[in-house]
Amino acid sequence: MPLRLFNTLSGQVDELFAMDGKALRMYACGPTVYDYGHIGNFRTFLQIDILRRTLALLSIPVRHVMNITDVDDKIIRNAAAAGIPIAQYTAPFEQAFLEDLETLKVQRPEQLARATEHIPRMVELIQKLAAAGAAYQTEEGSWYFRLAAFPDYGKLSKKDLSGMEDGARVDVDEYEKDSARDFALWKAAKPGETFWDTAIGRGRPGWHIECSAMAMEYLGESFDLHAGGEDLMFPHHENEIAQSESVTHKPFARHWMHVRFLLVDGRKMSKSEGNFFTLRDLLLKGYKASAIRLALISVPYRHQLNFTFDGLIEATNAIERLRTFHQRLVNGNFAAGSNPALQDAAKAAQTGYLAALSNDLNTAEARAPIFDLVRAANTAIDQQQLLVADRDAILAVLASFDAVFDVIQDSDAEPTRRALEWAEKAGRLADVAPELLSRESLTGETIDALVAERTLAKKQRNFARADQIRNELAEKGIVIEDSKDGVRWKRK
Repeated sequence: MPLRLFNTLSGQVDELFAMDGKALRMYACGPTVYDYGHIGNFRTFLQIDILRRTLALLSIPVRHVMNITDVDDKIIRNAAAAGIPIAQYTAPFEQAFLEDLETLKVQRPEQLARATEHIPRMVELIQKLAAAGAAYQTEEGSWYFRLAAFPDYGKLSKKDLSGMEDGARVDVDEYEKDSARDFALWKAAKPGETFWDTAIGRGRPGWHIECSAMAMEYLGESFDLHAGGEDLMFPHHENEIAQSESVTHKPFARHWMHVRFLLVDGRKMSKSEGNFFTLRDLLLKGYKASAIRLALISVPYRHQLNFTFDGLIEATNAIERLRTFHQRLVNGNFAAGSNPALQDAAKAAQTGYLAALSNDLNTAEARAPIFDLVRAANTAIDQQQLLVADRDAILAVLASFDAVFDVIQDSDAEPTRRALEWAEKAGRLADVAPELLSRESLTGETIDALVAERTLAKKQRNFARADQIRNELAEKGIVIEDSKDGVRWKRK
């Protein structure tokens, strides 16, 4: 089944495939490590994770490169204010970002590329641009890209740039989203700033040249897919295209994927609005990492997501339903044989699920056939109509679902534990939900031991002790469920 994905460049849904018939070469813009990532950032990284997992499900190999921007205006400014080198300033934020990816079960790309480790490649690219007449140096020693040298500028964002002021320059990394000007490729060193001594002068790279240099370093002059948030389409991605194609005269990337912004309670997320959340903020409020993952991928990438706490609760409930159902299948005793109706239901769910993902990564439509199957199978179990072969077929469908969504296997305790450790070191224990401190003091091993003790107490007819254990666990957010399939526990 081919994967069809909206292509910002062509303006239509196109088939995504590897040009060389081997691995699909993909570049995705990574973080600027000047602070902790917020949930808007992680929505983009999660949607790209959905893409690479879907490609794997469809047996399409991937060569995924992601940059780490560890030098830019904000980093230099913040490091100077802290009185430390930029490498020392960015290191903890890069580590936090990688930990947050792990928390959300975002798969690591095949190649992480730090900007500061690729300065010679950037200098080489600027020299080629100068030789092609597309770059020029100013009196103070900075280098700029000459927009007039690239007539196709604007072909990605579809902006009308006919009124652009010829020769106007901008040297900051972020500027007005509707302005098109000659942009900085290399910034001459200013007093007290970090700089590199190179063949084009002392200074440091502009933001845009970093991605072009690193993408072509690992993926070649022309590759299959470039992905990132919609805020990067203009000017960042437009600038990448201009400076890359001015040298290679080849399409920089054949396919472009852009993930929409999210809102929080219907408003743009900002610190001034009081609705700005990092991943760690949500964990300290007591929400599970799996629920955050599901909430952020529940709406397809081309649609704006309105993130709410009610939505987090809905995601939590959906995951609990899946996990409870999965445990019911794994722990249940079923008679031999198969039920044709359930076999057909499992096939239909798998087909519908794959069709939705293959059609522009429609995660909302992909969930629907899975939950239809859960509903039908639960009814069949209640009526003792689900048989061994049906269980195996349904478990295979759930495995396929979890290969992409990755929420059924419960590993939520570890991310919360790490968040609590971080809160203690960062002096933020006051931000931790009180019930979380009590709940997370119990490890899974401790809970298992208490549940086993309760089971033994019931067998010995020591019901007072059994009830005491149940009540103590309930006070710490642990629910014990007795069923004909055995005893289960879960965290609220």
